[in-house]
Amino acid sequence: MRWIKTAPGRPWHSCAMVETPPRPTLQRRLGLIGLTLYGLGVTIGAGIYVLIGQVAGLAGAAAPFAFLLAAFVAGLTAMSFAELSVRLPHSAGEAVYVRQGLGSPALALVTGLAVALTGMVAAAAVLIGAAGYLATLAPLAPWIIALALIVVLCALAVWGIAESVAAIGLVTLVEIGGLLVILAVAAPATLSGATWPASGDLPLAAGSFTAAVVVAFFAFIGFEDMVNVVEEVRAPQHTMPLAIGLTLIATTVLYVSLVCAALGVAGPAELADSTAPLALVFERATGLSAAPFAVVAGIATVNGVLVLVIMASRVLYGLARQGSLPAALGHVWGRTGTPALATLLVGAAVLAGALTLPIALLAQASSMLTLTSFTLVNVALIALKRRDAQGTGGFRVPVWWPWLAALASSGVLIAELWRLLA
Repeated sequence: MRWIKTAPGRPWHSCAMVETPPRPTLQRRLGLIGLTLYGLGVTIGAGIYVLIGQVAGLAGAAAPFAFLLAAFVAGLTAMSFAELSVRLPHSAGEAVYVRQGLGSPALALVTGLAVALTGMVAAAAVLIGAAGYLATLAPLAPWIIALALIVVLCALAVWGIAESVAAIGLVTLVEIGGLLVILAVAAPATLSGATWPASGDLPLAAGSFTAAVVVAFFAFIGFEDMVNVVEEVRAPQHTMPLAIGLTLIATTVLYVSLVCAALGVAGPAELADSTAPLALVFERATGLSAAPFAVVAGIATVNGVLVLVIMASRVLYGLARQGSLPAALGHVWGRTGTPALATLLVGAAVLAGALTLPIALLAQASSMLTLTSFTLVNVALIALKRRDAQGTGGFRVPVWWPWLAALASSGVLIAELWRLLA
């Protein structure tokens, strides 16, 4: 509401109160299927196409168990996020959780910025990979390809959340289809056990298996991106926990099946040495060229950039709506229902990072920021449960759950620090 002056000479009516139109807000256009596909898109991404080789090289025949343990560790924090998304259904979720749980606006702002930075850093790393791959198919400099990609993806992100998720979902189905083809062609060798590593090939060093779990853990990250689109989800109290759970179950089954199939066709050392281990599996199992899978991997990288741009822009939007960042970043374009300025800012930052920073540094920074935010979010849930164990109803985890999740997240963080410093 605001006051305006009326005609002079009307002392009792020198001002009039008029209704001002409400600020545009995000539109709730995502249902269970769309949100689950969004989660699968950001979780599966392009990494699994090469990650299986790294895990197999570290854990050998124990690689399936490494993925199972990583799924357990990730699942603990995933369910904490599921409860928090019901308790506090707002964009910039991690910042809201820390603010409400720990009562520190400054720490909440740092957490929110760290999450946004994680998304932008990860997107920059993926953009480098996408540009490098496409540069082998088109006679263009990688920086030109990166620029063109980020312009197109930002335009799609600004266009609308439903349109963006439709594109993400379509590409995700293509990714999953490619992985299912791998399972189908490798199944005979896997079931026969002809080339399965012997039990004596299990890693003797505990550190090797621990390193494999750390690497596999990052194949399950994605649920923290899902909670940042909660303001665009229909019936989030029911949809968010269910979509997070479905995403975790689907990825666990898919990853464990894939690593079993890969080990049934090729040895751990071969998988580790290959830059495209699943393409190697396809070639070994069928005798055909794996070129189509290279195309799928390239598409997957572009899909990952779009998901991360959407997530980071929603974090900046949420922080602006909380008053922690300039209000302009919290503006929603009425025509599309998306935070256009925040999206464009994220796109510019992603492009700058992709053109100036090495991919190894980007990946390490993303890992450390993610684990730190996971630990803080679990500690925030511990504090919220101490004050109000039941909340407002809906999905809840046991009181001891966030303690175990915080311990697991901090443990993976310490293991990753040890690996980087060793």
